[in-house]
Parts: sequence; C-alpha cells; structure tokens
Amino acid sequence: MWFIISLIGALVLMPLHFISVEHQKLEKRFGEHRGRRLGNIMGIISGWGYFIFLSGLWLSPQPRLFLPMEVIGRFSIPIVGIETSLVSIILGFLFLLPGAWLGLRGVIDLGLYVSETHRPEKLVTTGIYQKIRHPQYLGAILSHIGISIMLSSLYSILVTPALMIRDFLICKKEDSELAKEFGTEYEDYQDKVPMFLPNKSSE
Repeated sequence: MWFIISLIGALVLMPLHFISVEHQKLEKRFGEHRGRRLGNIMGIISGWGYFIFLSGLWLSPQPRLFLPMEVIGRFSIPIVGIETSLVSIILGFLFLLPGAWLGLRGVIDLGLYVSETHRPEKLVTTGIYQKIRHPQYLGAILSHIGISIMLSSLYSILVTPALMIRDFLICKKEDSELAKEFGTEYEDYQDKVPMFLPNKSSE
C-alpha cells in the first residue's frame, strides 16, 4: 500500500512541476509578484515532495531483490528492518556515488534557490552545465537505482523506467520554457550541450 501511494504521489506531482516552470504564464495571469511567488511555492513543493515520495519507494515494504552472486553477507539494516547484502551495498554505491555527485554539483553550480524554485535569473552554462543540461535529474535517477539496489528494493527497481520517462518529460518541459525566457541564447546552448550524456562537442 505504501509503495503504491508513494508511486502515485511521485507521478501526481509532475503537473505541479510543469506549472511551476511556466514563469511567464504565471506572471501574466496573477501579476509579477504573485505569479513569481506561486511558481516558487509550487517548485519547492514539487521538488521536495518528489524526494519524499522517492524515499517511500525505497523504504516501503516490498519483495527483496537478491542478486545471483549473493552467497554470503546478507543482513538486516537496523531501524528500517530491510534485509540486504554486502554485494548489493557495493553495487548500489557504484550508482549512488556518481548520482549524488551530479546532484550536488548541479545544486552548487546553479544555486540552491534556483534548484528549489526552478526559477533561473540568468542562464548558467559553466561547471557541470558545460557538459550536460540537466545533471540533477540524471543524478536523481542514478541515485534512485543505487539506493534501490543497496536496500534490495525490488519494486523500486522495477518502476525505474517510469521515473526515467517522468524526468525526461520534465526536462523537455524545462527546455521549452527556458527557450521562451532566454530565446536564442538558450537555443544555442541547447544545440551545443546534450540533455544527459556528454558528447565530444561538450567536452
């Protein structure tokens, strides 16, 4: 039950995120000050709410994922009482570490205010944003995979494709709105820098 609630919650927040990045439309409809405030509030709710529901996917009761190479080293994690293994912990870290780095690097380069509210005051094309346009979303997916493996959360791993589609659609929406706000400056940036995976031209 908790898993289903968490999954529905993560997906239901998607329209709220879409609205939060429609800065021009919000300000035109509600006025500059009120539209900005509403967008910021929706951005914070959709961002932190998504993280809370992701945590629900990882921690909710569900069948355990045990990998074929797991022979020894199974144990229960105190407090949450989840059974996992040393192999799962190690393999999960291989996804979690780069995912956490991408997410943290994205927040540092973009700024916490912009990361929370989805409202950039200027176009950031330095740091990690020289390599990829949406490092925080890529980091979130990698971290989700890593934590799901570490906790041996079977259902959490199985819904990963749905979360990837969700994040891809959000990135497309953000690209569209940023192009409206920054015009050809963002379109040129979009042509040069890939959404998720760095290419030779962005290196």
